[in-house]
Amino acid sequence: MKIILLAYFLSLSVLCEARIILVGKNLPLKTIKAAIAQSTDGDTIIVSNGIYKEGRILINKKIVLIGKNFPVLDGQNKSEVLSVNADNVVVKGFKIINSGHAALEDPCGIRVYDKSNVIIENNILDNNFFGIYIQNSKNCIIKNNTVKAYGEEEQLIGNGIHCWKSENLQIIANKISGHRDGIYFEFVTNSVIWRNVSSGNVRYGLHFMFSNDDAYITNIFKNNGAGVAVMFTKNVKMFNNYFEENWGDSAYGLLLKEIADSYIFNNRFSRNTSGIYMEGTSRIKVEKNVFKSNGWGMKIQASCMDNEIVNNNYLKNTFDISTNGSLVLNTFNSNYWDKYEGYDLDKNGIGDVPYHPLSLFAVLTETNPSAMLLYRSFMITLLDKSEKVLPSITPDNFVDNTPLMKSLPL
Repeated sequence: MKIILLAYFLSLSVLCEARIILVGKNLPLKTIKAAIAQSTDGDTIIVSNGIYKEGRILINKKIVLIGKNFPVLDGQNKSEVLSVNADNVVVKGFKIINSGHAALEDPCGIRVYDKSNVIIENNILDNNFFGIYIQNSKNCIIKNNTVKAYGEEEQLIGNGIHCWKSENLQIIANKISGHRDGIYFEFVTNSVIWRNVSSGNVRYGLHFMFSNDDAYITNIFKNNGAGVAVMFTKNVKMFNNYFEENWGDSAYGLLLKEIADSYIFNNRFSRNTSGIYMEGTSRIKVEKNVFKSNGWGMKIQASCMDNEIVNNNYLKNTFDISTNGSLVLNTFNSNYWDKYEGYDLDKNGIGDVPYHPLSLFAVLTETNPSAMLLYRSFMITLLDKSEKVLPSITPDNFVDNTPLMKSLPL
């Protein structure tokens, strides 16, 4: 009991000693660096509106750094702007601009070095090489930030929110555009990406690699170079996301490469070259998603196995499904296909005739892309109709035995 009381009074004494330090051009302390030098753990530094050109600002104490009316921290295209090298730091309310640009050093607007419990919230990051970089850290929150750059080539710009070798991160309600990848995860575990908007990035809206047991929920990935890529990962949950307008020769809404034991639920894939492209995936459940107005709803390569595609809507896609082989090791059950022409005599809502979603023309264009020039021609329509009557090339077991007569209310 005495030890508990002693710890309580010690914590009270620390709180009583915490100070508020003010920075501004009309105040005694005119630079953020001077305020940090005078601060101790637990202090709060409030920075007034203005432009601060102080080079690289290092936070090496457990402090709260708050900007009033978005003061500008200008790196002048020379250096990293704000470096966090202490636990329990809060950075809130700044406009951070013009970091240096260097491919080897990866200068950032804000970088967190090997720390825990850091909060980066309500900041604007503009024209930085990397926006926010979380390195070997735990239990950090990146929330409500706007991260914008103007990259045109992926070699000349870094990522918006870059997370490496970290765990228990929360990436929440950020807006990211103009970077190489909007959000990048590598060796990041037990983390969540929630309610972000990642659009207009040069390569991917989101890029996952070697990052197990993560979830991304209710995000918008729109008009990126190639959509979202999830690679070499297991136990990923992907719920309620929008994958929209990711166009290009090798573009897709969502790329899954060497993924296992994951769940794709209630997402919307609209106006992408391919809604989902799957390669080397196993034990993925794709359920209650909408695939609408894509070039291909799904491309499932022959290297995929034990995946279940169930209760999805396929609407107005050029091709609903495509594959590059004849071996079918995945199942399609109870999906709605707007191209299905079967009937339902017993009125139970399930088609009485199985549906083969893989068209002959989809198979032909997989091996001969130039055949797309013949799309909508009378000959191709005739070939597809003939294939449905007398299948010869399309795999016979590529089939939905219980196609739905009405689209699901997703």
